Amino acid sequence: MEYKITQKGTEITIGSCFDLKNTFDCGQCFRWEEAEDGSFTGIVKNKKVRILREGESVIIENCTDDDYNTLWKSYLDFDTSYDGIRQELVEHCPELKCAVDSIDGIRILRQDPWEALCSFIISQNNNIPRIKGIVAKLCEGFGDELSDGYSFPSADVIAQLSAEDLAPLRAGFRARYIIDAARKVSSGQVCLEQMYDAPIEECRKELMTITGVGAKVAECTLLYGLHRLEAFPIDVWMKKALSTLFSAVEISSLGEYAGIAQQYIFHYSRINPQLL
Repeated sequence: MEYKITQKGTEITIGSCFDLKNTFDCGQCFRWEEAEDGSFTGIVKNKKVRILREGESVIIENCTDDDYNTLWKSYLDFDTSYDGIRQELVEHCPELKCAVDSIDGIRILRQDPWEALCSFIISQNNNIPRIKGIVAKLCEGFGDELSDGYSFPSADVIAQLSAEDLAPLRAGFRARYIIDAARKVSSGQVCLEQMYDAPIEECRKELMTITGVGAKVAECTLLYGLHRLEAFPIDVWMKKALSTLFSAVEISSLGEYAGIAQQYIFHYSRINPQLL
């Protein structure tokens, strides 16, 4: 994948293998905002950028060569061949072809695991606009102030707070879950960094020792925060999709790319609700 530094920032020539909306607006992240021109602005690890498409290229504005190589190349998962994964999924499971063909350019972001865990705790029984609002208030209230925005607060910072301190977020019952998660992560009782390589069943069990973290939040944390592509989040929508549209698909047989298959199934079901 070629890239070069321009006056705007870093320009990456990637063809059609990265669609901004399909990636940033698919429910895997909550700090990216779309503008009328189709560009997206977000903050990752204290870096705020605007990303836009220009033909076959993606422009990351205000991105230096060092930023691209140490942060954005990994975060945007540009080292992963999604075309190859799509082909492998269809060859292994032909029933997925309609779902795989329904969406192009989606990538699983390599997000910070604590941010992903906290965000998906907030996501429980919630809609995306409200999730984004609560996350924004959490950052404004307890993150570091940047030149143009706020960082995501660390587990160490949140661990010092009480559920009452989080009352202005209007997160409801989720506030005590956030506090418990922060304290367990901050103390090392739940070690997210070790979950990149640990057996996934052990990771699931460890995550679910956090108050309020069930199977779905654990799977979302593993997939979107730790890039464990074998993780497969299931909610009511996915259960219906699997039982009605993809009953021949066995999750256990999807292997190391089950999480990417899940994204295709979710998108296909979302754009074809009449089929459910």
